[in-house]
Amino acid sequence: MIESIQVTIDKKKYKYSKGITLEEILMDHKEERKHPIILAKVNNRLKELSEKIMEESEIEFLDLTSAEGNRSHINGLIIIMLYAVYTLFGKKAKIKVEHSLDKGLYIKTEFKITDEKIEKLKFVMKEIVNKDLPIAKLTIDRLEAINYFEGIGEDTKSGVLKYNTDNYITIYRLGNIYDYFYSLMPTSTGRVKEFDLTYIDENSFVLRFPTIYIHEKIKKYQHHPHMYEVFKEYKEWASLIGVKSSVDLNRVVSTGKISDLIKMDETLQSNRLLNVAKDIFAKKNKVKIVLMAGPSSSGKTTTSRKLCMYLKSFGLNPKTIGMDDYFVDKEHTPKDENGNYDFECLEAVDLKLFDKQMQQLLNGDKVKIPTYNFGLGKKEYHNEMKLESNDILIIEGIHALDTKILTNIPREKKFKIYICPLTELNLDSHNRIPTTDNRLLRRIVRDNRTRDYPVDSTLKQWASVREGEEKYIFPYQDESDATINSAAIYEIGVLKTYVEPLLYSVDSTSPYYEEAKRLINSLRLFLPIPSESIPEDAVIREFIGGSYFHE
Repeated sequence: MIESIQVTIDKKKYKYSKGITLEEILMDHKEERKHPIILAKVNNRLKELSEKIMEESEIEFLDLTSAEGNRSHINGLIIIMLYAVYTLFGKKAKIKVEHSLDKGLYIKTEFKITDEKIEKLKFVMKEIVNKDLPIAKLTIDRLEAINYFEGIGEDTKSGVLKYNTDNYITIYRLGNIYDYFYSLMPTSTGRVKEFDLTYIDENSFVLRFPTIYIHEKIKKYQHHPHMYEVFKEYKEWASLIGVKSSVDLNRVVSTGKISDLIKMDETLQSNRLLNVAKDIFAKKNKVKIVLMAGPSSSGKTTTSRKLCMYLKSFGLNPKTIGMDDYFVDKEHTPKDENGNYDFECLEAVDLKLFDKQMQQLLNGDKVKIPTYNFGLGKKEYHNEMKLESNDILIIEGIHALDTKILTNIPREKKFKIYICPLTELNLDSHNRIPTTDNRLLRRIVRDNRTRDYPVDSTLKQWASVREGEEKYIFPYQDESDATINSAAIYEIGVLKTYVEPLLYSVDSTSPYYEEAKRLINSLRLFLPIPSESIPEDAVIREFIGGSYFHE
């Protein structure tokens, strides 16, 4: 007699035979869906659709509108893209997944491409999707996998596996393509339907797809020249010093040369910020306001204070203002769809007062500047400010680059800076380290150190933080006169020593357990890096402690 089990889907209970797969269960739930199902959560655990259900379970099916499903969708696209490249251009045609670019992935090719070739590649990828080919999950001996990747010239992939101590590893096969990814994968190509390709130049293109923030359609590609150039500059520097992947960084650590790399990187960071300060000083007769913005955990505080030091060395006298001090009184603060106060929307700022006072300061007037009392939920006026001839205003806030602020002040009097840790280090040729992960690790460490927040609390807030960034920060990044990359090439190894123990504190019953586990698994590929050699003015000190500007 076949044993049956009970499963719960969307709060409804069903009976199935023990050992049935999630894919088979899904066949009974074919109601109209906008996007294909990619993964499932079974009793709060992420599972691929090939997973067998052996016990009573609560099942939640996931598509690309979920963070987990979207990650799997992207990696499914990557293996389809690899298969299509090899089909069209042969196995010697190598491509590399570099970094994010305008809600897509920037792809470098080691062979010449044209717009027509990219159209052909897109056509072949769609054919592969329509054929609904299986993406098979295989468990193989780690040493066998190392030999395989060495044999096909993927030395970085084989190098990554040398830092994995498991006897067996999971890889995926599509046709005659074998690869590994740091997420669960779709079971077939037919579940990964939505994508587009955009030609950039003869050695690069962008793979685009729906995101969890713009999931109703694929965003039309918009080139971000500042972001593109900063990534390019840092990639060229990383290539010059021979640290292009986690394998290269681990080699530096294991040979005892990490202190030299830290010194080189921090010197580079300081020089680039110094050049921004020189640019501002060169425009001192016109520029009276410096506006700084960036997403969460970008290192804005350290960067702004360090910039002030450089400007002072040129004879300027920076005076700082935070836009948070211009919040409207709490009872006038807009609320979000959940009824919570929305301090991130532009309407939470008293723009009339802000614009008026900034204009008065530029006119040479003495102004009573507010300080927002978060306990009372209102502005208080204790400090006066007046700008002298050598004074310059440094204004920091999430809306600092928004074109709707300071419309009464001419553009030439403003210098805008966008700050973001743009992680240039990749795991290997097909697996990158998302910039958002870098920022999340920073935030977990700082929240725990300075506010005693548990990891669950930071992970819970992260989704709303990201939504705010998508609405209020990223759309204005091209408004900047300078883009500053605040990421250090070595910092993942440093963050590992602080954040890894914290991530293990997330209980298996927590809704954020899988996210914590994902971050732990990605950190496993990095050797720990001690912080002793990191200077006090480094951005990373803002998060791990010991900063000259904070303590």
